[in-house]
Amino acid sequence: MSVVVTGLGATTPLGGDVASTWDGLLAARSGVRRLDEEWAADLPVRIAARVAVEPTEVLDRVEARTLDRSQQFALVAAREAWADAGFAARSAGDAGVDPERLAVVVASGIGGVLTLLAQYDVLRERGARRVSPHTVPMLMPNGPAATVGLALTARAGVHTPVSACASGAEAIALALDLLRAGRAEVVVAGGTEAAIASLPIAGFAAMRALSTREDQPDAASRPYDKARDGFVLGEGAAVLVLETREHAHRRGARIYAELAGAGISADAHHVAAPQPTGAGAARALALAMRDAGLQSSDVVHVNAHATSTPLGDVAEAKALRTALGDAANTIPVTATKSCTGHLLGAAGALEAAVTVLSLHHGVVPPTRNLDDPDDEIGLDVVRFEPRALAPGGAALSNSFGFGGHNVTLAVKAV
Repeated sequence: MSVVVTGLGATTPLGGDVASTWDGLLAARSGVRRLDEEWAADLPVRIAARVAVEPTEVLDRVEARTLDRSQQFALVAAREAWADAGFAARSAGDAGVDPERLAVVVASGIGGVLTLLAQYDVLRERGARRVSPHTVPMLMPNGPAATVGLALTARAGVHTPVSACASGAEAIALALDLLRAGRAEVVVAGGTEAAIASLPIAGFAAMRALSTREDQPDAASRPYDKARDGFVLGEGAAVLVLETREHAHRRGARIYAELAGAGISADAHHVAAPQPTGAGAARALALAMRDAGLQSSDVVHVNAHATSTPLGDVAEAKALRTALGDAANTIPVTATKSCTGHLLGAAGALEAAVTVLSLHHGVVPPTRNLDDPDDEIGLDVVRFEPRALAPGGAALSNSFGFGGHNVTLAVKAV
């Protein structure tokens, strides 16, 4: 069964929608800023990539009050994707979609951590009776998926895979399975994250996972560069509308690309460090290509996970060479976290959307801050300027997460 992408939505550090995010990527603009808030004053790292447009500027005030920030992001992105797919009404039934054939898969790596931290402060400072009755629905990891499912009246299932920084990509892989299995005809899938707060930043900093380049925030995220020293924490959401090709044709929908396959594997190596040879990631790549019926010669582009960590970037490069062979030397690779920062559970969804756009428009966004490429990488990384792609072909989008999670999505041009 063929599964196609008919709608895209996003809110990111580069823009409040897909168009502004895409333009920012093509211009290699950075969304990383210094954290000047009082709560960040004593943190070991004081840079992050906040969303460009606050969700409260888009959502109804009353609607936003009972939603965690991660849920707000998901709802903003889902509504854009839904409208972009050509559904004029917000709810499924009114839009001509059978609610019992509509599913939602929205992931988050951490969930409502901002609500958890804020309500713990309320409990500690003001007592149990002042804790919000909305606390549990706002902090639960499935809260964003539930929010989107309720908004669209999706009744075929609402799901939340949680696999750290691979969560958004795994959500899209699950959506592919749901459509192929006939459990739905339309799936709204993606990822969201809102974790720019003192505890997550302190925790990542204690692991030495974050860049400490505070004097130049816009130069801090530098995938594959010799001077890279860790990732930059970002926030936001991205959502795709996926349909069976038959359903999309039946309603005359515009098709961006085909979601042709997915590969999932686990390293079983270390809870945080990648397998040094990239063997697990290479398996996910190979499985995605096999699922999509691709050979290395069919792949014209790779959107890399490339977080800007010293070990992770090298392991991914090794995985690409293992899975793609000699073709890895000439396939254009991009690392968009150089502009957006690392959106954790939303990263895979955003990068899948960018991969779809790269094939749809025939252009690869450049990697920012790659001034002195690491000799161990040995890939054809696009930098400085966007690069045109020949029509047709397929692209791969990689996502890896703490716990050894590996997900690769395969997308074909239409």
